Amino acid sequence: MGQLIDGTWEAENLAALSSGGEFKRKESSYRSWITADGSAGPSGEAGFKAESGRYHLYVSYACPWAHRTLIFRQLKDLADHISVSVVHPDMLDKGWSFDSDFPGATGDDLLGKSHLHEVYTQADPTATTRVTVPVLWDKATGQIVSNESAEIIRMFNSAFNGLTGNTTDDYPEALRPRIDEINDRIYDTVNNGVYKSGFASSQKAYDKAVTALFGSLDWIEGILAKNRYLTGDTLTEADWRLFTTLIRFDKVYHTHFKCNRSRVLDFPNMWGYLKELYQVPGVAETVNFDHITRHYYYSHDHINPNRIVPITPDLDLMSPHGRG
Repeated sequence: MGQLIDGTWEAENLAALSSGGEFKRKESSYRSWITADGSAGPSGEAGFKAESGRYHLYVSYACPWAHRTLIFRQLKDLADHISVSVVHPDMLDKGWSFDSDFPGATGDDLLGKSHLHEVYTQADPTATTRVTVPVLWDKATGQIVSNESAEIIRMFNSAFNGLTGNTTDDYPEALRPRIDEINDRIYDTVNNGVYKSGFASSQKAYDKAVTALFGSLDWIEGILAKNRYLTGDTLTEADWRLFTTLIRFDKVYHTHFKCNRSRVLDFPNMWGYLKELYQVPGVAETVNFDHITRHYYYSHDHINPNRIVPITPDLDLMSPHGRG
């Protein structure tokens, strides 16, 4: 792990991201939007118009934040319009690399870079920023549009509808207040909560994070006992934002991040819900457990110094989900 300082890569241990024992995630630094007509979005600069073949997505199969964007690329029929490069699962001293000696890692087939930080400096040679996935790249201008997954999925949800004819809406206006409310809690205590538990460097910080995590998982289980999805009968972005954490939970977070009070498998409603989402057409092909397990256990040497990648449970995700 590391960051760019004035265009120069500086390695940094993940442990340095904690403050007072608590893990602190940095905000994304590129926040422009693709829109149907190229007008400005809620933040950033204007000029990024939805066009076929213009944009490229840099992702890691291991990263839950990048995984969101791959799911929406599938759900919104964007695979033929937005190209993808997949980094190697090992994130070491130079950050994400484009080594292609691991099945599923593609290399950088757009710019030919060896590491992701070089993509950032291609856009801005003097960049000072964390180097994270996903990265949404504009081939026309040679710029990074966004590296904020929550905003990229909303672009994918609507900006390209006129191009694809796919008008499904995972952020429907009538449900937005409830979606935002759910997202806020799940982001803080679940999506980021597993990291706050796993990267805690004090008992107090760990206890606080893991208690909040399982408090929210119990809350979610209660919602799913009454509703098919988090907001009711409608599948929304809130479900997909939760999915990318749940799909990694029993394989990685339960053991590696010490989130071991319970497995997803132990929550009957959540387990059926996870299987239902996994079985949505196109979603399973975005899940690569080899990359997921390799990345976490091998890259986080401050947690797993011997870099032993353990066996993980077999999850029968294609069995009947019983969710209607």
